[in-house]
Amino acid sequence: MDDVLVGPLDLAERVDEALAVQALAFGLNDEEIAVRTQIVLRHLTQPGVRALGATTESGRLVGFGYGMPNDRAHWWSTVVEPYLRRAGTADWLDDSFVVVELHVLPAHQGRGVGRRLITGLTGPVPQPRSILSALDLDSPARRFYRGLGYVDLAHPVHFPGAPVPYTVMGAPLPLRGAGAGQRGGSPGRPDRGTRF
Repeated sequence: MDDVLVGPLDLAERVDEALAVQALAFGLNDEEIAVRTQIVLRHLTQPGVRALGATTESGRLVGFGYGMPNDRAHWWSTVVEPYLRRAGTADWLDDSFVVVELHVLPAHQGRGVGRRLITGLTGPVPQPRSILSALDLDSPARRFYRGLGYVDLAHPVHFPGAPVPYTVMGAPLPLRGAGAGQRGGSPGRPDRGTRF
């Protein structure tokens, strides 16, 4: 299997490839991909958006992630805020960086690609913490996030149109294991240590 390099991604240019990765990693159908493509393109107009891609030496995209500073006026925040308020954790919506999407093709999971993507995304940001939502299941993804220092802030959270509930998670930055003395670690170095 090729070594995987993690670095900046022109997500607008490679949105179809990125959504193909998400479709395989997350099980999306064509209609869901079309909707999510429009969401991604809209997000890319927001200030502070960061996107990273994981590519093989041949340039094939095998993983990606993107995020941005949270804004309470964004749709995601308006949905999760009542759940966080009930849990006493609504302050996490302020001064935080949202990991909007993080996906790695199944054949490339378990090689540290997800860890390099998320620590590369959150490493250089000025916000002191990160938030995200994940399916409300005991899954490899949830265990992966917990290993980075994320804790459950509210669950179950029901998004309109989503057939299953989610959990909102948060972690202080830098993430656990992001690299000794280096916020965000070294995103360009191949690493095979973490399951995701």
